[in-house]
Parts: sequence; structure tokens; C-alpha cells
Amino acid sequence: MRRFYLDNIRWATVVLVVIYHVFFMYNAEGVAGGFGKITDLPVQYYDVFQYDVFGAEIGDAPRIVQFLVMALSGIGVLWFIQTLWLFSVLLLLVRKIEKDRLWNTCGRANSAALVLLAAPIWLAAQVLNTPLIVVYRFGLYAALFFLGYFVFSHDRTTEVLKKNFPAFAAAAVLLGVWFCARCFGENFADKPVNRTPLYTSYCWFACLAILGGAAKYADFENGFTRWMNRRSYGLYVFHYLGISSVALWVAKPGLAPAPAVYALSLAAGFAAGYLLNAVISRAPFFRWAVLGLGKEEKNV
Repeated sequence: MRRFYLDNIRWATVVLVVIYHVFFMYNAEGVAGGFGKITDLPVQYYDVFQYDVFGAEIGDAPRIVQFLVMALSGIGVLWFIQTLWLFSVLLLLVRKIEKDRLWNTCGRANSAALVLLAAPIWLAAQVLNTPLIVVYRFGLYAALFFLGYFVFSHDRTTEVLKKNFPAFAAAAVLLGVWFCARCFGENFADKPVNRTPLYTSYCWFACLAILGGAAKYADFENGFTRWMNRRSYGLYVFHYLGISSVALWVAKPGLAPAPAVYALSLAAGFAAGYLLNAVISRAPFFRWAVLGLGKEEKNV
């Protein structure tokens, strides 16, 4: 049976990514944004949104390294798909070895076990972090990916998450406020901030709260959610082109005030995502080369 709440988490997350990249493009707090500051505010307090949803960048890398990363990933946002592909291949090997023994054991996880998993998540965040290109955090993302399969794929775990949603949500809010107050103005995308217990604990309890809340209140499908879900991948792949185009053609020559630039960037992100997806998903060869779609698959 399809778990609609996972579909809803996915498209909602992509929407947050679009909003995040608008803030990131003109960010002035902690991390140098793609374009840079366009306001005359002494402090852009609204940039705290990025600390709430996190992110990473490659701006400190040498130009040649930045070019190679962009060339290999197509556009910057695709780094995450690369890590998912690698972990999916590794999962096939792990399944052949463990033959569901570990999977069955992990299905007995209770609320205490879920809380205690915050410790290994912090440990995972300390290892397999690539230098300069800080998005590739193989230790942290591998731990989360494999926990998703071995622990959170069980119906029993889902019920534990739903039952404890209020507690997990309260913990996530408290940790999130603490993190933003403590780290605002610092580089949230690189060490030491993104390897601290506060960072990883907020990450972990936010994940627990989102999974539990969505399973409890958003496990449904209707026309709107179906439309959003089918187009979320295309929005993810293409949105940054629209945002960066506004930065280049509107913000750089100073053709509009800052509030209008933000609004145009947000609109362009969604417009580029949906329109380019509609066009390229119908184009022979390009639907496969760009989106990885086969002849029978649809993404419109």
C-alpha cells in the first residue's frame, strides 16, 4: 500500500528547497549567497529561515573545483541525487548479506530507541565529510538513508512516531530555536557548526516530528497533492535556473528593489521548474538525458 504521507513530505520538501534557494541567492548571514546581499539592512534577520531548513554550498572551493562539481552534477542541486544513487547501490549489497535479519530486528524499535539514535547520528556527522565541497556528507546522509530502510519502513515504527509526535515536535521546536539563536550569523553549512550535537539533534528530532506528523495528519491523496507530487522532481531539477536568471538579469543591473527581486525570484523558481519540466519531459532523448525518464514514465 502506497504511503501517501511520504509523497506529501517529498513535494513539500521540494517547495521548501525552492524558498530556501531564494533566500540563499541573496543571503548575507553566515554563508555567502549565490549572488549576495541586495538590501541595505545591517542584519538580514529573515535569513534565519536557512538555519531552520539547513543547506550547504561550494562557494569556498576553487573555481576549477566549482566548475567540475557543476559539470558532473548537471546543476548544483543534483548533488543529493548522486548520494541517493550511491546509497541505493550499497543497500542492494547490504540486503544480500543481511537477508532481512537486521531489518526484522530494527522493526522492534520503540520511542526510547528512536531518541537514543540521536547519538549515532551525531557520530555519523563527524565522518566521511569531503573538504571544500561540503554538501557531500556521506557519513550523515548514509546513516539517515539506511535508518530509513531498516527502521522507518516498519508500520510499527510509524505508529511509534505518530504516538510520540507531540513530544518530538516540541523537542524539534525547542532545539530549532536554540540552534538559530546560538548560531545565527555563523556558517551553518560547514564545520564546526554542522558537526555539533545541537545541529544534529535538531536535525534528528525535526525528522522524527515531520515523519510522525505527516503519518498522522497527511496520509492522504487528492487532486492537488497528486499534481504536486508528480511534478516535484521536475521542480527540484529546474527551479534554480529561474532563480539565478532573475539574479543575473534583474538583481545585478539593479532593475528592481530588493522586495521585488525576492518575489520575482520565487515566482521564477516555480515557473522555471514547472514549465521546463513540462517541455523536457515530453522531448525525446532529453526526457531521458535530463530527467532519467523512460518511454513509459510520466513526470507531467
